[in-house]
Amino acid sequence: MTTREYDLVVIGAGPVGENVADRAVQGGLTAVIVESELVGGECSYWACMPSKALLRGGAALRAARDIAGAREAVTGGLDVAATLQRRDDIVHEWSDESQVTWLNKANIELVRGHARLSGEREVTVEAPDGSTVVLTARHAVAVCTGTDAAIPAIPGLAEASPWTSREATSVEIVPASLVILGGGVVGVEMATAFASFGTDVTVVARSGLLTTLEPFAGELVGDALREAGVTIRSGAGIDAVSRDGEGVVVTLSDGSEVRAAEILVATGRAPRTDDIGLDAVGLAPGSWLDVDDTMRVTGSDWLYAVGDVNHRALLTHQGKYQARAAGDVIAARASGGEVEDAPWGRHVATADHHAVPQVVFTDPEVAAVGYTEASARKAGIGIRVLDYDLSWVAGASTHADHYTGRARAIVDEERGVLIGATFVGPDIAELLQSATIAIVGEVPIERLWHAVPSYPTVSEVWLRWLESYGR
Repeated sequence: MTTREYDLVVIGAGPVGENVADRAVQGGLTAVIVESELVGGECSYWACMPSKALLRGGAALRAARDIAGAREAVTGGLDVAATLQRRDDIVHEWSDESQVTWLNKANIELVRGHARLSGEREVTVEAPDGSTVVLTARHAVAVCTGTDAAIPAIPGLAEASPWTSREATSVEIVPASLVILGGGVVGVEMATAFASFGTDVTVVARSGLLTTLEPFAGELVGDALREAGVTIRSGAGIDAVSRDGEGVVVTLSDGSEVRAAEILVATGRAPRTDDIGLDAVGLAPGSWLDVDDTMRVTGSDWLYAVGDVNHRALLTHQGKYQARAAGDVIAARASGGEVEDAPWGRHVATADHHAVPQVVFTDPEVAAVGYTEASARKAGIGIRVLDYDLSWVAGASTHADHYTGRARAIVDEERGVLIGATFVGPDIAELLQSATIAIVGEVPIERLWHAVPSYPTVSEVWLRWLESYGR
């Protein structure tokens, strides 16, 4: 057994862990990062990047078919084999060589193996060859282990060898049929992708689709999925799952059955903390880690939890945002520097609370940031809701022949600022950043009148919102 000492020890080399370590090193500290799988983490190899690669071809094909002149040139369907190869290229055939090269250039040391907290500011790593190394931290340890797919306790489900998002995004042989449990982001994105591959898809979503977003988002995505041939079963729970020689059988609470070659579980995430030594530092294994806005674990002066593992906002970009704050504040505290931990300061993740942007890459896309109407009313905020049919914007008619979309703005009437926005429509993801800036910057509605949208673009919806609001 060997022992090494660093200023910062990071557990988990996904985008979050990489950013924590990088910011700390830029702040003058030494850092080591521990990874048991691939450097680059879930997002790079099994989530964000491969899923978008699987979705993009179908989206481009559908877009071409919705424009006269382009649709006449489309003579075939999606090439599934080429789509899977493009996915493989984007994930570098599941090789992390380029990511390791980046770590070296960033002066971040890498230790491969399974890390467990073994004491205060101490991490013990079991290497693949069975050897161990003890890493001690002069200042901080950051847990950036992310999440795993949660498998609900449905009779027979675990025994039926279900897919999780990992198996879905790394698929090599596309099944003839697929049943998806869950109507959240993973569920609807994978339904979109596999439908484009020609798979017979059924989504079982008891409460409906995209229920944390504005209701019209789930409605429009559901309409598009049905048009693509997807069957959506809502209103019924799942009593049991079994697998036989022909595939899986899902028995619903209404007595009906759904049969498919494979089953994908997309019902939520669980923290990857069950075997990282939390009990050694007085915390419960398998728990989410509660943190303050600087990402420091409640009750500790040296342990940080950054990214999905703290359950604040389970999104890669938000985790990287947290990581920048955490890496900077760890360096500041280590050097005795000033800590800017007031809201919107350099060392806090204030946006986690009410300014989180998210895109769902279905067709149509869904892009949302901040409050929904329901969450704003629940918070007791006096609001005004501005709705607009995006097909009425001139830019929509030039974008597609049959444009379907909708946009909603949530305005805090007392302060006269935007606090939420949701867009649903083809290729609307790039509209989201303007809304995010308006919300984070608390730009007064009166000033937004001077932010003139270009004509003819879909961004003209901003003008239509303002006209609805009045002066």
